[in-house]
Amino acid sequence: MSHNAGFVSIIGKPNAGKSTLMNALVGEKMSIVTPKAQTTRHRIIGIVNEPDYQIVFSDTPGVIKPNYTLQASMMNFVQGSLIDADIILLVTDIHEKYDESDVIAKLQKTASPVAVLINKIDQSDEAEVKNKMRYWEDTIHPQAIFAVSALHGHNIQAVMQFILDHLPEHPPYYEKDALTDKSERFFVSEIIREKVFKLYEKEIPYSTEVVITSFKEEQTITRISAEIIVERDSQKNILIGKAGSMIKKVGTYARQDIEEFLQQKVFLELFVKVIPDWRKKDNYLKRFGYEH
Repeated sequence: MSHNAGFVSIIGKPNAGKSTLMNALVGEKMSIVTPKAQTTRHRIIGIVNEPDYQIVFSDTPGVIKPNYTLQASMMNFVQGSLIDADIILLVTDIHEKYDESDVIAKLQKTASPVAVLINKIDQSDEAEVKNKMRYWEDTIHPQAIFAVSALHGHNIQAVMQFILDHLPEHPPYYEKDALTDKSERFFVSEIIREKVFKLYEKEIPYSTEVVITSFKEEQTITRISAEIIVERDSQKNILIGKAGSMIKKVGTYARQDIEEFLQQKVFLELFVKVIPDWRKKDNYLKRFGYEH
C-alpha cells in the first residue's frame, strides 16, 4: 500500500491568523493564539496521522523586518521552513498590505506547490475578496487560492483536500502516534507565555521568555517550576504586580490550562528573573532555543 507524507509550511505576517489556522488543520491547540502580533517565536510542528498519510505542519514566526537579534533568529525559522516544505501555505489577512519582497521572491521561484489562504473573510465583502484573489494570482501565480476564515472553520476542508492532492509519496517522517516534535515542557512554557501575552500591555510580553527549571511527574501530581525572564527591574515589578497580585493571576490561569493539557493535577511555581537585554545576546538566545 502506498503511503504519502510531507512537510506543509504555514507562513505569513504577524496577525494574519496562522496559528488559528494551524490549530484548525491539526485539530489540536498547538500554537499559542493571542490578539497580539509576533506571538509565535519558534517553528512549531503539528502532525496529522491517518492510515495512508502523514501531514507535518509547521507554523513559523510571522514575517517581519528584524530589528534585533531575537527577531533575526525568528526569521531564520521562516527561511528554513521554506527550504524543506513540500507544500507552502501563505496565510494573508484580507486587509493586509504585503511588502516583504524577499518572501514574495522566494514564493515566485519555489518548485513546491503554493496555496494562498486569504483569511478573515468574515470581516469583508465579496468584491474585496475577489480583488485580493486577483492580486495574488497576478503576484505569485499560486496553484490555488482559498478564501478562508480560520476562526470559523470556513473552507478549511478544501485546504486540507489541496494538501492531500499534493502530498508526495513517502514513508512517515514521525512515529504514527506523534502529535508534535516538541516536548511537554515546551508546551507548558508556551502556555505560561500565552498568559503573559494576554494579561499585560505594551512591551512586557515581548520582553519575556519562559524557562521551565523543574518538571517532576509524580503519581497524582506534576510539580513544575518556571522562571519568567524580563529585561528590566521595572518590568519585573509590573509582572509581579501589587503584593504579587498579577503573577498570581498568571499562575492560576496557566495552571488550569496546563492541567487540561497534561490531564493531571499540577503544582506550579513561578519566579521572575531579570536578564538585561537578553533579546540581543546570542548566548541567551541560544540557551532559550533560538539559533542565529
